[in-house]
Amino acid sequence: MAKQHAEKTNAMRVLDAARIEYGSRTFECAEALSGTEVADLLGLERDRVFKTLVTIGHSNEHYVFMIPVAEELDLKKAALAVGEKSIAMIKAKELLPLTGYVHGGCSPIGMKKPFATVVDETAILFETIMFSGGRIGAQIELSLDDLARVVELTTADLTVRR
Repeated sequence: MAKQHAEKTNAMRVLDAARIEYGSRTFECAEALSGTEVADLLGLERDRVFKTLVTIGHSNEHYVFMIPVAEELDLKKAALAVGEKSIAMIKAKELLPLTGYVHGGCSPIGMKKPFATVVDETAILFETIMFSGGRIGAQIELSLDDLARVVELTTADLTVRR
């Protein structure tokens, strides 16, 4: 079951240091769950729960994209949003050394170094969004404005149209 404010993660410590109020939910799980499983487990709208995706551009620069958990990143729209010729997902084995986070626990806050971050424009429809709190089983709830206080971000249309 979900708990409120458990053990602090690096992402939570960054928010605390910036004196930004946030919500957190934690849950027990043996391995990483899909974003839709997390949303369902916590009883949240899938459109309000965002996954954090790390990519590499044609220029070899890295970018972070946040999209609703039930959606798929449109690589062409993502490339356009950051002014790249093309974008590709990084390999899973590259995630931890690059960001300090594991697959299923990657937060846009508190990565080893800051990366340009683009959030799907649908985030503006919600007062707060949920996303990984920096470890498997931890989620942070935060307004987009407060997220922008600790992560340099822009918004754009990023998902594949069904």
